[in-house]
Amino acid sequence: MSGDYVIRQVRVDDWLAVKELRLAALRDPMAPIAFLETYEQARAQPDEFWKDRTARGAEGGPNRQFVAEGPLGDRVGTVTVLVEEPGTEDFTGQRVEQRQAHIVGVFVREERRGGTVAPDLFRAAVGWALAEEGVSRVRLLVHEDNSRAEAFYRKAGFERTRVVGDEYEMEYRPAA
Repeated sequence: MSGDYVIRQVRVDDWLAVKELRLAALRDPMAPIAFLETYEQARAQPDEFWKDRTARGAEGGPNRQFVAEGPLGDRVGTVTVLVEEPGTEDFTGQRVEQRQAHIVGVFVREERRGGTVAPDLFRAAVGWALAEEGVSRVRLLVHEDNSRAEAFYRKAGFERTRVVGDEYEMEYRPAA
């Protein structure tokens, strides 16, 4: 962790900050290949949508969203972990064979990229999934044209496992 931010799980009352951070992510030039919604779609959502979304990622919800929070309460990055149960289908329509975690919604504000925010967010997310949720696998998808993100994911311990359309599935494989 850095002295100028902390990594923490979102709380239910963080919904306005979650909304603002998501809208910032959707304005990023890589957003069209990194996220499943557009800025316009997200901006049009009512407050109840954002409250529900935040509650699902807060403590007590089925998933977990982590934020990097600066000393003035400013959010500089986020990552969300979706827990996928065996026998269900993931959002691509694939059958889930084992209890696993899927990392989504990765975003760090441009001025904080290349530092410690993203690695710290990933340590928190992967650690929560493996230790707290006991999943057998942690994965993510990255678009084939998002080489910067893929390079970061490799440094964070993820390796390509298969191709899903125009994306690579990557699985966490801790260093031995």
